[in-house]
Amino acid sequence: MKIVVLSDTHGDAEIISTVFNQEQDADVFFHCGDSELSYNDDHFNDMIRVKGNCDFDDNFENDIIVNLDDRKVFITHGHLYDIKTTLALLNDQAQEADADFVFFGHSHLMGAEVINNRLFLNPGSLTLPRDGNAKSYATVEWEDDENDLTVYFKTPDKKIISKHLFSILKK
Repeated sequence: MKIVVLSDTHGDAEIISTVFNQEQDADVFFHCGDSELSYNDDHFNDMIRVKGNCDFDDNFENDIIVNLDDRKVFITHGHLYDIKTTLALLNDQAQEADADFVFFGHSHLMGAEVINNRLFLNPGSLTLPRDGNAKSYATVEWEDDENDLTVYFKTPDKKIISKHLFSILKK
């Protein structure tokens, strides 16, 4: 399985299409909000998407839970969970959702960590990265019957910034 996670593209519809076209082998695409596009914009190409604090189309959901085979994904932008200060509120919500993966944006800082057997992933920003980070998105890849997964942070031209290995036990 291969998942692509984007966030905080802030009006740059073409960068969404660029990543989509580069990652055609992906099974699922997620956008964690602040696209500043309408919900039905053609650039989303069937991406699962949520509302960020800079998205104003009421068709966006704040949070979505998606089942992918035997894994559950909780996706949100993060601003409603105070993620710039702590992941505690987001962790509580992820626990309530019984999520395996938690995808969020908002801070424009890429990062991945495992908390309570859950992968928390922020892909960074493809347009406005902060703290000297490169423009980025993320992919999460794993074999169907495996607990081990790999997270790649990539630049808009698909160069790998970093690679991280994690183990998430199936529930």
